[in-house]
Amino acid sequence: MRILRRLAFGEISLGRTAGAAESPVRAMQLFSRLLPILGVTFVDILGFSIILPILPYFITHFGASDVVVGLLFSTFAGCQLLAGPIWGRVSDKIGRKSVLIVSQIGATIGWAMLAFAGNIFWVFVARIVEGVSGGNISVTNSYVADLVEPKQRTRAFAYVQAAFSAGIVFGPAFGGFLMKSFTQSHGAAAGFAAPFLAAAALQFVTLLLTIFMLPESRHRDKTQAISTLADVGHSLADKRIAPILWQMWAYSLALYGWFAIYSLMFKEALGFTPWQASYVFSGFGAFSVLLQIFVVGQISDRTSDRVCSNIGIACSVAGFACVPLIHSLPTMLPTMVFFAIGMALSRPGLNSLLTNAIPDDQRGVILGVGSSLDNVSGIVMPPISTSVLGRFGPGWSGVASLGCSAIALAIGLARQAREHAQASTATAGD
Repeated sequence: MRILRRLAFGEISLGRTAGAAESPVRAMQLFSRLLPILGVTFVDILGFSIILPILPYFITHFGASDVVVGLLFSTFAGCQLLAGPIWGRVSDKIGRKSVLIVSQIGATIGWAMLAFAGNIFWVFVARIVEGVSGGNISVTNSYVADLVEPKQRTRAFAYVQAAFSAGIVFGPAFGGFLMKSFTQSHGAAAGFAAPFLAAAALQFVTLLLTIFMLPESRHRDKTQAISTLADVGHSLADKRIAPILWQMWAYSLALYGWFAIYSLMFKEALGFTPWQASYVFSGFGAFSVLLQIFVVGQISDRTSDRVCSNIGIACSVAGFACVPLIHSLPTMLPTMVFFAIGMALSRPGLNSLLTNAIPDDQRGVILGVGSSLDNVSGIVMPPISTSVLGRFGPGWSGVASLGCSAIALAIGLARQAREHAQASTATAGD
C-alpha cells in the first residue's frame, strides 16, 4: 500500500531489518495454521468474484444508467455499514465461526436471488439481503488476528490477501466462460443466470466448509467483560488507532470508487464484453497472487508495516494517474500493474498496523468499525465515480480515486516521518 522505494528500505527501518526475516520453516508453519480459514476465504471469494465484473453489465442490461450501478453498490454498502459493527461485537461475544456461518447463508440466498431477478427492484432486494447478513471481512481479519502473534500478522494478512486474489484468478474466468457459453446457446437471460447460480453454489460449499472444517478461534471466559461502545469510543480517540483508521478510510474511498466503475470503464473505453472484463480481472488476480506470496512477505520482513503500506499506496496513486491514458489493451497495463502492486502491499500492512494497536478484547468491534468505514466508502464513492464516468467519460473516471489515495499517502507519510523522528529520539536518548 504505499510509496516509492525512495522513503522505504534502507533509509527508514522501524522495527524490522534484513536479519529479522522469517525462516521458510516458520512461514510454512504459519501457512499450515491458517490453512482452514484460507480455504474458506478462497472458496468464498471464488464465488464473489464470479459476479463482480458481471454485475454492472447485468444492471445496465435492464436499461439502467451508470448512476444506478453506483446506487446499487451504495445500497449494498449501506446495509453492511449497519451490520458490520454489530457482527463484529457478536463475534467477540460468541465466536467468529457462528458469525461467518450467518454471513454465508445470507450470501447464498442473495446470489441465488440475482439469478432469478427479473427487474431492477429484485436486484436491489438481493443485494440488501446479502449486505445485511454480511460480516465476512472484519470477522475473517479478527479470526486471523486471534491465531497469529503480532510480529507475524503482516505475513498472515498477506496469505489471506493471496487467498482472496487466488479466488479472483479463477472466479472471473469461470464466470466469464459460463456467461459466454450460456449467452451463445440460450440467450442473455441464461447467460447472466448461470454465473450467479454458480456463485450461490460455491457460497453453499463455503458454508459447509465453515461448519465442518473451520475450528473456532475464540473461546471466551464467561466472566470476562465484553467491550462496550464506550470502549470503542476511547479506542478511536487513542492516538495510535485513529490515524490508522483515517488512513484506511481514505484508501478505501479510492478502492470503492475504482471497483464501482472499472467494468463500465472497460466497456466504454475499450468496448469490452462482460466475459472480456472477467478475463482481465482474472489476469489482475493472478499477478496479485504472485506479489502477495513472493514479494509482500519479503518486504514486510525487511521494513515496517508503515513503510510497506506507504509503498503500496504510492503505487496505487501512480495507477490511478495512468487511467486517462487507457485507450487500448497495452495502455491499460500500467494502471492494472500499479494497482495490483498497491493492493498487495497496502492492505496487509494497514491491517497489521491496526490489529497490533487494538486491545485483544476489542479486536472484533474495532475491526467492525474499520469495516463500517469501508462501507461508508462504498456508499459515498460509487455514485460519485459513476457520475463522473457518465458525464466526463472514461478518461476522468479515476480522478476521485486518485485524490483519495493521495490523501491516504499523505497521512501515511506524515505518520512515517513522525515515527521515524520518535525512533531517532529514543535512540539518541539511549
